[in-house]
Amino acid sequence: MRYDVILIGGSYAGLSAALQLARARRRILVVDAGRRRNRAVSHSHGFLAQDGMPPAEIAETARMQVLAYPTVDWVQGAVEDVAGQADAFTVTLSDGTTREARRLIVAAGVEDVLPVLPGLAERWGRQVFHCPYCHGYELGGTGIGVLASSDLAMHQALMLPDWGETTLFLNDAFVPDAAQHDQLRARGARVVGGAVARLEGEGPGVDIVMDNGRVFALSGLFVATSLRPAPLVLRMGLATEESPMGVTLRTDAMKATSTPGIFACGDVARAAGSVAFAVGDGAMAGMATHRSLMFGL
Repeated sequence: MRYDVILIGGSYAGLSAALQLARARRRILVVDAGRRRNRAVSHSHGFLAQDGMPPAEIAETARMQVLAYPTVDWVQGAVEDVAGQADAFTVTLSDGTTREARRLIVAAGVEDVLPVLPGLAERWGRQVFHCPYCHGYELGGTGIGVLASSDLAMHQALMLPDWGETTLFLNDAFVPDAAQHDQLRARGARVVGGAVARLEGEGPGVDIVMDNGRVFALSGLFVATSLRPAPLVLRMGLATEESPMGVTLRTDAMKATSTPGIFACGDVARAAGSVAFAVGDGAMAGMATHRSLMFGL
């Protein structure tokens, strides 16, 4: 069977795109590896009408709603290779089988590359976060930390005082200049120099243990990660953009990539991500892909 569209990724962006196409009665296939970027998070915030819901429940409800449309197929697995061109794409799945489609939508998400620090990875999404709009409010307006891993720490440290008393841990990764120190003081952010040795604590808060043994008890810690698309996405030869946050795919206002017939949406195609942004991106990508099927590229 040749599909109208194959969607690579079935999380929030991919499902939102799929819904638009399903409602247009297009024959589509969603291929999903089941690794949502926010899989470590217990509750999702900032998405209208779903605030505070477990992310897995939001995704599963959306999946069941999309699969209720008779023109939608679903494969649980990964895409290993993509070949061909518009109107004649061939997608190879992890089980070795192939599928064909006229259009592709890349909604494969990204991986957060975390700083190497003992105790950080296992607390990611529970006590350590990257987005204050998603997780800042729940920290209760009390001690919040920012762990510097790059110059982006300055941006986070200036933002987070709106969510609570903020301490910027330089961790030998960033040195504010005089003007930046003035900005931090104006926002009420504290600065702690020296290297961080590890993170401790089983929650709800987290302890920052410095190399000199000093301990700071915090309600939560924020860190800027680096975004990394899946190897498949990079092999596809699509134009990318580099920002201080990492690599994302370049798209136009209609979510079209540099390759005719391939669209992209969600975190793989924007530097700042959230469930709300992903759903909006997916809706645009789905409608734009349908338009390309109707009227040509």
